Amino acid sequence: QVQLVESGGGLVQPGGSLRLSCAASGSIFSINTLGWYRQAPGKLRELVATVSGAGTANYADYVKGRFTISRDNAKNTVYLQMNSLKPEDTAVYYCNADVNSLGAVWNSRNYWGQGTQVTVSS
Repeated sequence: QVQLVESGGGLVQPGGSLRLSCAASGSIFSINTLGWYRQAPGKLRELVATVSGAGTANYADYVKGRFTISRDNAKNTVYLQMNSLKPEDTAVYYCNADVNSLGAVWNSRNYWGQGTQVTVSS
């Protein structure tokens, strides 16, 4: 079993910054793509950013230039640095990992964290 735990969410003012972290633990052999998603009230969960195992990052248009995704493979951790935050960024942010588990290294699975609340308000 693999577990993802997010941290770093909270309340910030518009224009502020926040850094989210997501640490993976469990029977992990390797992690392929890591991603951040968010879900606001009344909306579907949407992709924010992903970073591939090779380090290639992709961003949703509405966060490009403001958010940065990065990963630390030694710590099995993915980060999301959020700058110039806007009220519309308010959502529950979830991390996702495509994981090759120990004992099943050829069959990857997607895992989700429990989510962390980000609220941008004055």
